[in-house]
Amino acid sequence: MHHFFVTPEQVKEENIWITGSDVNHIKNVLRMKLGEELEISDGNNKKYLCEIASMSSDEVVALIKEELAVDTELPSKIYLFQGLPKSDKMELIVQKAVELGVYEIIPVATKRAVVKLDDKKAGKKVERWQAIAEGGAKQSGRNVIPEVKHVMPYKEAIQYAENLDVILIPYELAEGMQETKQMISSIQPGQSIGIFIGPEGGFETAEVEYAVLHHAKAITLGKRILRTETAGLTILSILMYHLESEAHNL
Repeated sequence: MHHFFVTPEQVKEENIWITGSDVNHIKNVLRMKLGEELEISDGNNKKYLCEIASMSSDEVVALIKEELAVDTELPSKIYLFQGLPKSDKMELIVQKAVELGVYEIIPVATKRAVVKLDDKKAGKKVERWQAIAEGGAKQSGRNVIPEVKHVMPYKEAIQYAENLDVILIPYELAEGMQETKQMISSIQPGQSIGIFIGPEGGFETAEVEYAVLHHAKAITLGKRILRTETAGLTILSILMYHLESEAHNL
């Protein structure tokens, strides 16, 4: 079933008003008809089964048939701080991170990042990444669209993460699989989690030390060196399984 997102303000009593680019998608791409059913999320953890009641050139009005049970979000908010990768790797990272339940994605300009974006290029990239995040949320049945933030310098990103409950930084020189296991096992549903992933060249030692000074925990993901597009998805997968297992046991 087709799935769309609106804001809470577009939900009014028994109807939902769909506007913007989704109108063209419903009418001209999907060629949906009056009476057809669709699912609509309001971005505030509510999802509705609706049917199309009316269509015009600039809006689609959907009649709410029932409010659906929502159980697709992780019990913790995970923030992915991703060092800017080369080529179109960020598109893959955004798409898969959304499928794995990430709450927010923060592109980070690190010292070893090959990609250098000025404000204009960065703005266009973020728009593209946000569109991919929305597509990933629809495809995976998410009830919220994770936000892709503006590109942050490394120290700004560390400051942004300081209020989170847990900050993890996978690092190829970190040792101690048992310590990493204990660290992840100690994370409880409801805690906010930040994950810092380096670009292709990894983090400089000084960057890791700076993060640790600001309450980050350096962890290992095993004996192999993972690509930047693999490392974040690996730790997200581990956290997704851990958090959902812990929530199920509560």
